[in-house]
Amino acid sequence: MGAEQAQETGRRFAILTHDHPFFHWDLLLEAGEVAWTWRLLDEPDSQRHPRAERIADHRLLYLDYEGPVSGGRGEVTRWDFGTYRVIDESTGELTVLLAGSRGEFQWTLRAARHAM
Repeated sequence: MGAEQAQETGRRFAILTHDHPFFHWDLLLEAGEVAWTWRLLDEPDSQRHPRAERIADHRLLYLDYEGPVSGGRGEVTRWDFGTYRVIDESTGELTVLLAGSRGEFQWTLRAARHAM
């Protein structure tokens, strides 16, 4: 999915609480056949950008899922969901506007994957 598509149509997002391997939030952005995913190390807040680590893409089913994660990797619960659009996409960063049930969030995320 290119930035232009997301800007025009608004794609789905979900923020999940996840209790494995430690408590954190997962941000999933619908992107074609997968959900681009970041591990959020701070509680989501509309007043500041979260510390986030790009992790492996997830299956789209996780946009609507709550419950146990396969392979004994804890449980997830939906914290928020809605649609997003890309505000800006530059080398290594993605700025998105999330419109969900808990309000609007505009965050800039690093596109590169980082090791923990």
